[in-house]
Amino acid sequence: GGVAHEAPSWFKESFLDIQDDVDEATEEGRHVMLFFQLNACPYCDRMLKESFEAEPMKTLIQDSYDVIAINVKGDREITFDEDTSLIEKDLSEKLDVRATPAILFLDKDNNAVVRVNGYRSPKRFKHILNYVSDKAYENSTLAEYLDKNLEKDVYKLRENKLFTELTDLSAVKGPLAVIFEDSTCYDCDEFHDKLLARDDVQTEMKLFTTVRLDAASEDEITDPEGNKTTPKAWAKKMEMTYRPGMLVFDEGKLLRRVDSLLFSHHFKEGMRYIGGGYYKTQPYSEYSEKRTEELLAAGVDINLGE
Repeated sequence: GGVAHEAPSWFKESFLDIQDDVDEATEEGRHVMLFFQLNACPYCDRMLKESFEAEPMKTLIQDSYDVIAINVKGDREITFDEDTSLIEKDLSEKLDVRATPAILFLDKDNNAVVRVNGYRSPKRFKHILNYVSDKAYENSTLAEYLDKNLEKDVYKLRENKLFTELTDLSAVKGPLAVIFEDSTCYDCDEFHDKLLARDDVQTEMKLFTTVRLDAASEDEITDPEGNKTTPKAWAKKMEMTYRPGMLVFDEGKLLRRVDSLLFSHHFKEGMRYIGGGYYKTQPYSEYSEKRTEELLAAGVDINLGE
């Protein structure tokens, strides 16, 4: 399921001195956007097609941004600032890029004002673009901006047999998955229809107590640490700006965040890694390598893009 892709031809041909790029962009009233990508990344391919190559998003980006592509496994030298000069893969490691695409928006002082980890639908990404180009980051957080500007009532919360009605999350002793949805969720129907409806995903989710919260709700709940709060306040505290977002716990400890759309293989294996307790003995990279070999040996076709 890996998808070969190339950065659009209109991305900036940078000499990879980012401060110089920022200075040039600022003089023209623009921002620099760093697009961290991985070869054959299906999420990068989908986002490039939907938001960077298709109208009206393409023009919206071209009008306000200088976009620079960075390969998270690449070897080109990048001067990020006066104190940091690294090759692409080392810079990606330094910036803790774990999901691709990862997108950094830089202000006139070469500081990151927004970071997007993973795929965003065009309708949601559009508001992030406007947040930066309008310099709304100078007086509001992204979460506040999205809450004010996202179209409401594009989604009606759906029930699911996997969900448990629970308000005291501190009472859960084993694996716990907390899903945040709300009426602004453009990707929630896909989440239900293409992920939660799958038998292999349901098998892994059965290891969890799964609680779905309305991120707009102000009803009282107790978080896993025993604090009284509300879904809205907790989502804000945890900086959950993507819907459907998910926090995954075991024994009360936060182990994983889902901040973007995931396809089925990555989603179910991430859940299996925690639900099966594998995280206690091995890093995810080691688990993933062994699991991939196991599935292929069993004749399973691993499609990363579905």
